[in-house]
Amino acid sequence: MKKSGIFSQSQPKSVSASEPSGVEKAKTILFKVNSTINLICVWIFRLRKFVMAAPVVYFALKLAAYNMEHLPQQVGLDLQTTGEFAITISRELAVIGPLGLTLGCLLMMFFSRKAMYPWAISIFTLTLPLLLLVSNLYPW
Repeated sequence: MKKSGIFSQSQPKSVSASEPSGVEKAKTILFKVNSTINLICVWIFRLRKFVMAAPVVYFALKLAAYNMEHLPQQVGLDLQTTGEFAITISRELAVIGPLGLTLGCLLMMFFSRKAMYPWAISIFTLTLPLLLLVSNLYPW
């Protein structure tokens, strides 16, 4: 049977249930963006200890290499009022000691549930190589 008249022309398609509207498309896009941001945040949280430890390890190794070149062969500790050091140690011990202390703090950070306290202590241990360098190159 052939349709004639106004029924012979094609009818405009109505929005079916399978085609989402603009609001629904925006919701799905926002859901995908939210899930992506959530995934990134979860991975940053999981890798937080490595992210926090990376600059500390870098600067600890950099300070150790600098001190190995610039410290004298015998490093003095505990400067007395007479201008002499109470204890002298070798350069290698003066470099490896603070480096080992910093790495020990970072190791405690990796095994600890609370990461901030050992990390903060490891930041403060980075001052030891600087203090050794200053006290031996520029004695008072």
